[in-house]
Amino acid sequence: MTAELIAALDAFIDAEIVPLQAQDDNERFFDHRREWARTDFEGGGLPRPEWEELLAEARRRADAAGFYRFSLPAELGGSDGTDAAMAAVREHLAHRGLGLHNDLQNEHSVVGNLVFAHLLHLYGTAEQRAELVEASITGERGIAFGLTEPGHGSDATWLETTARRDGGDWVIDGAKRWSTGVHRASHELVFARTSGEPGSARGITSFLVPTDAPGFEVPRYWWTLNMPTDHGEVVLRDVRVPASAVFGGEGEALAVAQTFVHQNRIRQAASSLGAAQYCIDRAVAYAGERHTFGRPLSTRQAIQWPLVELHTEAAMLRALIRETAAGLDECRAEGRPEVSIGHQVSMCNYRANRLVCDAADRTMQVFGGMGYSRHEPFEHIYRHHRRYRITEGAEEVQIRRVAGRLFGFV
Repeated sequence: MTAELIAALDAFIDAEIVPLQAQDDNERFFDHRREWARTDFEGGGLPRPEWEELLAEARRRADAAGFYRFSLPAELGGSDGTDAAMAAVREHLAHRGLGLHNDLQNEHSVVGNLVFAHLLHLYGTAEQRAELVEASITGERGIAFGLTEPGHGSDATWLETTARRDGGDWVIDGAKRWSTGVHRASHELVFARTSGEPGSARGITSFLVPTDAPGFEVPRYWWTLNMPTDHGEVVLRDVRVPASAVFGGEGEALAVAQTFVHQNRIRQAASSLGAAQYCIDRAVAYAGERHTFGRPLSTRQAIQWPLVELHTEAAMLRALIRETAAGLDECRAEGRPEVSIGHQVSMCNYRANRLVCDAADRTMQVFGGMGYSRHEPFEHIYRHHRRYRITEGAEEVQIRRVAGRLFGFV
C-alpha cells in the first residue's frame, strides 16, 4: 500500500506541482533567491503573501487529488493513514529534495501534517469541531500552539501563564514565545495553569483563544537563523474567554500536548532522515563526478569514510523510525498509552535531527565552495533543520527521557 501511495504521489507531483513551481518565476522561492523572495524584511520578517498563496495553491491541488488529508480519519475526508505510512511518506518527500511538494521551513507538504485537525477530532467539543476542523484543514482558519513561554520551554509544567474563573468566563494572563503561524491564525491554543502548584503535571488547562480577543497582542516576531519568520511573541493581558473555550478538559492539558509532540516528533524524525539521505546521495554523486589531482574524489578515503558513517546511521535510523511508528499505531489500536514508547520517539527524533545537520554540513564540505553557496540547497537544509534540535523538546531533554527509561527513573 505504501509503495503504491508513493508512486501515486510522485505522479501527482510531476503532473501538478512541478509545473506550478516552474511557472511565473515561482522558482525564485526555491533557488538562490529563496530567502529573499520569501521574506518581507520590511514587514517584520514575515512570509510574503505571494509565497504563502503559492503554498496554499499547492495544498488545494493536493487536497483535490486526495493526498493532503491522508493522515486523517475517513470521516474527516482522510484515508486513516497510519503513523508507519506517514513516516515512509514524509521520508520520501524530503528525500526528493527542496521543492514546492514539501518545504519543511513552514511545515508545508502535499501530504499534510494536520495535527490540529487530529487534536480537535480527539479532544474538541462538538461546537469546537464544527467551527474549526474543516476550516483548519482548508486554511480558512489557523491555530497556533501556545505552550512555550519567555521563561519556560521544555519545563512546561512550570509555565507562568494563568487562567482564573470570573463568573462563567475565564480570564487569562501571561506570555507565550515561538507561537508559530500566529500571524495567520484565527485562534491560539493557550496553555495556562488553572490549579495546582508550579511543576505539577495536573492543573494545566488549554484554551482556544481567538487571536482578535481584547488583550491578545503580538508585539513582535523573532527573526531566526532561517527566514522568513512566523514565530510570534504573544502577550495576554486580562484576555476573557467563555467556558466553551476550554479544550480537552480542565486541568488535563498535558495529555493534549503529549499527543501533539508524539505525532510531530516521529514525523519530523522521518523528514529529517529523508533530508539527510538527500544530502548523502548528492555528496556521493558529486564525489564520483568531481576530479581533483587527476582522479575522482570518491577514490579518497577522506571522502568515503564520513559518508559511509552517515549512510550507515541513516540505515539504522530508518529501521528504528519505522519500528517506532508502527509501535505508535499498535498503541492506538490496543488502547495503550503512547507514552509507553515515548523514549523510542525521543531516540528517533534527536538522532535524526542531529543526523541531517551532520549530513548537510558534510555535503557542503564535499562540494567545497559550491556547497557553501546559496546555489545549492545544503545551507538552507542545515539552517532549517538546526531548529529541530531545540524545538518540541531540546535534544538534551529527549536524551534525559531515554535515560529515565534506561535507568528506571520513570
